[in-house]
Amino acid sequence: MFTTTVISVRVKEEIKKLLEESGLDIGEEIRKYLEELAWKVKIKKMIEKWDAILRDVKPSEAGFSEKSVREDRESH
Repeated sequence: MFTTTVISVRVKEEIKKLLEESGLDIGEEIRKYLEELAWKVKIKKMIEKWDAILRDVKPSEAGFSEKSVREDRESH
């Protein structure tokens, strides 16, 4: 089971009233937004990690792809 925590947010009373009158579940909407935001942060961190790894990779020499495909074809 996941552990949870409480986050308290202050908003203008008129905003809360309008959202409730519209039938929105404010807590659920905030939860969904924060989960999506956390997912985006996680993805950004992974992309930064991959960028750091790929920065150290040297590019292939010119003609490498052509040579590699030719060798593969000829080996069959």
